[in-house]
Amino acid sequence: MTEAQTLTLIRPDDWHLHLRDGAALPHTVAWSAAQFARAIVMPNLMPPVVDTAQALAYRARILAARPAHSAFEPLMTLYLTDSTPPAEIARAKDSGAVHGVKLYPAGATTNSDSGVTALSRVYPVLEAMQRSGMPLLVHGEVTDTEVDVFDREAVFIERHLDPVRRAFPELKIVLEHITTADAAAWVRAQHGRDARGAPLQGATITAHHLLYSRNALFAGGLRPHYYCLPVLKRARHRAALLDAATSGDARFFLGTDSAPHARAAKESGCGCAGCLTAPHALELYAQAFAERDALPRLEGFASCFGADFYGLPRNAARVTLRREAQRVPDVLPYLGDDGIVPLAAGDSLPWRLLPVA
Repeated sequence: MTEAQTLTLIRPDDWHLHLRDGAALPHTVAWSAAQFARAIVMPNLMPPVVDTAQALAYRARILAARPAHSAFEPLMTLYLTDSTPPAEIARAKDSGAVHGVKLYPAGATTNSDSGVTALSRVYPVLEAMQRSGMPLLVHGEVTDTEVDVFDREAVFIERHLDPVRRAFPELKIVLEHITTADAAAWVRAQHGRDARGAPLQGATITAHHLLYSRNALFAGGLRPHYYCLPVLKRARHRAALLDAATSGDARFFLGTDSAPHARAAKESGCGCAGCLTAPHALELYAQAFAERDALPRLEGFASCFGADFYGLPRNAARVTLRREAQRVPDVLPYLGDDGIVPLAAGDSLPWRLLPVA
């Protein structure tokens, strides 16, 4: 049977995105606006976005950086700290612009030094979130130095996420950028529903964790542009993520975790964690779904399940991917002469997203 040469989807959204700030925004916003209608924007700036007023100001900067005629919509989040007041949750909810609160265990990833040091300290905030229906977005890794970096997600689930779920059975939780079979199994084991009938538990999955195992970090030498946190895992975990993403289970949805760092910051003695995927995200996801002969299920994962989880309408517009090889640029312009290296730089991708009208 002849393979279809095009794939048309409801326009998708990105439910986990780093846009940075300042001079980076014209680049990062344009990349995501070309692919997605909306995006959940991470708050780990320097300093972090810790209250509603700061989130609204950041949103205004993002909107000002949109390309001409773009309707790209940033969906804002707050950065949870030990000192976040429970009353801030009501302000965030009433704003209509804040759609989640992000939990970074202190020291877990880029700009996470202001994160939560002990979950018990934020239980009053989690109670306020449970009452209001505000989702908790979780970077699920422990930071204990004695725990192997490849085990930190599984240990976090056992030590911290299970107790949070028991303490707050009606709290909406997104386990972000899952990387292990353990995380996928934990999500599947949760069956709670909110008043709308949507799942209380969701998980985002990145394109890079669907396409690559940890071998990609060491193919022909140390490959810093494949280094992210949580780090790429064994092939069996990649297979479990592909199973989850292509299953049609509405608890799993697209979140790129596209995280830009200038080339020099990645190619250094202590390189930054993060993969830039926003410029060609949908093409990467299509490649992953094609690996499982599951392209008909990409629309649910990319365009429907996240919107349903967050209680937002699905987009009316549509996009089309064409089966046409394209070479990923070696370097893209970004913050001066050094540029930025996208994931899969120099590789050929089998799909191309047609320009959005």
